[in-house]
Amino acid sequence: MLTLLYPAYNQLTVTRQPDPVPGPGQVLLKVDACGICGSELEAYKTQSPRRVPPLVLGHEFCGAVVDKGPGVDRFNIGDRVISHALHSCQHCVRCLRGDIHICAERRTYGMHLPGAYAEYVAAPERTLIHWPDHMPAQAAAMTEPLVNGVHAVNLIAERRPRSVAILGAGPIGLLAQQAVQVLLGADTIVGDLIPERLAVAQRLGAALTVNSRKADFVEAVKDLTDGEGADVVIDAVGSGATKSLSVSAVRPGGVAVWLGLCENRIEINSHEITLAERFVFGSYAATMPELETARDLIADGRIDATSWIKEFPLSDGVAAFERMLNAEGDDIKAVLRP
Repeated sequence: MLTLLYPAYNQLTVTRQPDPVPGPGQVLLKVDACGICGSELEAYKTQSPRRVPPLVLGHEFCGAVVDKGPGVDRFNIGDRVISHALHSCQHCVRCLRGDIHICAERRTYGMHLPGAYAEYVAAPERTLIHWPDHMPAQAAAMTEPLVNGVHAVNLIAERRPRSVAILGAGPIGLLAQQAVQVLLGADTIVGDLIPERLAVAQRLGAALTVNSRKADFVEAVKDLTDGEGADVVIDAVGSGATKSLSVSAVRPGGVAVWLGLCENRIEINSHEITLAERFVFGSYAATMPELETARDLIADGRIDATSWIKEFPLSDGVAAFERMLNAEGDDIKAVLRP
């Protein structure tokens, strides 16, 4: 099968690899579409130890069942499915309390397991949901990135925020923005450094878009919220600067949600958290019911997951990956089509 292989640090190549064989409880999928995730771009750029080559990357995918291993009973040959990004062990204390997304033994496509920048991938049937017939492939592949926004919304839903600021108008930020608008009915303020991305955020319904340099962003958020700050600030970038900025822009008693994973160790003014009783929530991945919610939001047309993406054949995977690494203008998201 054809794959986009990450054979060594600083290298990518389109090459052929053996077709996978489905094991017990697994199906073999013919991949129809797979998104290039910002976490993969960052891992490649920084030679992250979280993704060690040689490896086929790719965890945002959909496809059709072409073969089944022993014990598969939920899906049949020809069924179209959308995959979760990770496998949970199903038996650790976290899984048993329902937190499969933070399973102690979780394994992720394109990290611990061969990913879907390929013509075929083997997947456990328990990580799959049905893909509606009317839903285009590139939209189905965007279910997994959207579910991160759905999960973040569920973390803050009981607080009933009326204003939510989002740092980063990349794929995760734009999808989180729409999840907030649709599921919470909150006004969104979106910050980014790239004008073309802010234009997309505005088209998708942001109440305000602003350059996310610190002074501009915090001032704009406070101007729109009577000087208090937003009820919630979602950091969809994850740099040290944006994590700090998320705390500065949230109101006293509000919540900063750290969704992005760009940098790990940071410096932060802890008094901003303690003296104003601000909260910081980490948000990682999602549950299977949340994946179904994300699929339905796209399938029903309530969220626009495709008008701002670019599609490339898998054979052009190296060029697509490099283009997103050097993203300029309206280069926001790429989807590979084997």
